[in-house]
Amino acid sequence: MKLLLASNSPRRKELLEQAHFHFEIEPAKVEEVFDESLPIDEALMKVAQTKAMDVADVYPDYVVIGADTIVYFQGKRLGKPKNKDEAKRCLHALSNQTHEVKTGVCIIRDHQPYTFVETTKVHFRDLSDFEIDKYVKSGACMDKAGAYGIQECDFVEWIDGSYSNVVGLPMERICQFFHVRF
Repeated sequence: MKLLLASNSPRRKELLEQAHFHFEIEPAKVEEVFDESLPIDEALMKVAQTKAMDVADVYPDYVVIGADTIVYFQGKRLGKPKNKDEAKRCLHALSNQTHEVKTGVCIIRDHQPYTFVETTKVHFRDLSDFEIDKYVKSGACMDKAGAYGIQECDFVEWIDGSYSNVVGLPMERICQFFHVRF
């Protein structure tokens, strides 16, 4: 089986490597369009499928994985912050609160898409202004949904669900899919 990851995410790459997948990387070249008119899970699956199909159309002999991860808080989607002020606002809002991390995944084999959404609840402890400022100044928040990476900060008090989902790919579900289907 030839496998392609339709993403440039170093975190997704690392998760697949840790699970001993042999794969190549071919990032999708489509613009991410999040359809706000759809229910959140459907919109996420649509983005993941658009990414995966973009690559699968060029590499039809490969199995392709596409994904999109968001933070969902108080009925709103929190993507990657546009600037440091937005990152600070986001982290202040998440402080001492519970939010959801949702990853839409699409795996395509022989032009047949398999899509799902994995949801993990995450609760932040109370964050000080100093901690938020220090983290934002480090720049680590800028390329991550919700302005944080669980693997590089100690903001999380507890999670309910898949840790790897919060990093960027729900590996339990992906490994199960490949075990059952291949």
